This record gives sequence, structure tokens and C-alpha cells, in this order.
Amino acid sequence: MFEFLKAVRETAAARAVSLQMQQTKERAVPAGGVKVMTTTGARRIKPEQLRLRREIHKSQRAIDAARNHFEEAVDPTLIDCYIYELNAAQLRYQFLLRKFKSQEE
Repeated sequence: MFEFLKAVRETAAARAVSLQMQQTKERAVPAGGVKVMTTTGARRIKPEQLRLRREIHKSQRAIDAARNHFEEAVDPTLIDCYIYELNAAQLRYQFLLRKFKSQEE
């Protein structure tokens, strides 16, 4: 039981460190958005869309991390934990994609 608690605490600490690193990497979005070139010409991307894109990329990384943890886990309790973590990350990713697509239209 103590090994499980230790593993959960280590995982939470690792997440906190990675979250701090990601937050320092993020840049502020200009109020008017960012101008990008596409195949159909130049257009402005709204700040909200940029934030959503960042969140989508974060959720992709969370899915990858959960999948890697799941593949490395040997304790049945940790396996269950990572299954729930992977499902949560995938649901968040799907939600963000739907939100992003609805804003594009």
C-alpha cells in the first residue's frame, strides 16, 4: 500500500514540475491575434483559438505520457490508475477538438 502512495506522490510531483515548465514556456497572445499564412492567403488567428491550440497540444502530450506510464506499469493498481488517466486525457482532447472546430465555423 505504501508503495502505491509513494508512486502516486512521485507522479503528482512530476506533473507539477512539468506543468511549471510548460507555463514558463507559454507566451502571451497579442490582443489582436496572430497573422498566419495559409494556402488560401493570410488570415488572423484569434487569441482564443491560439489558446485552444496550446491546450490541444498539452492534451496530446498528456495522452502520450499516460500511455507511456501505462506501458511501464507493473502493479495492477497503477495500471488501473493509468487507464483512468489515459481515458480522461482522451476525453479532454476530444472536447477541445470539438470546441476548436465549432469556433472555426
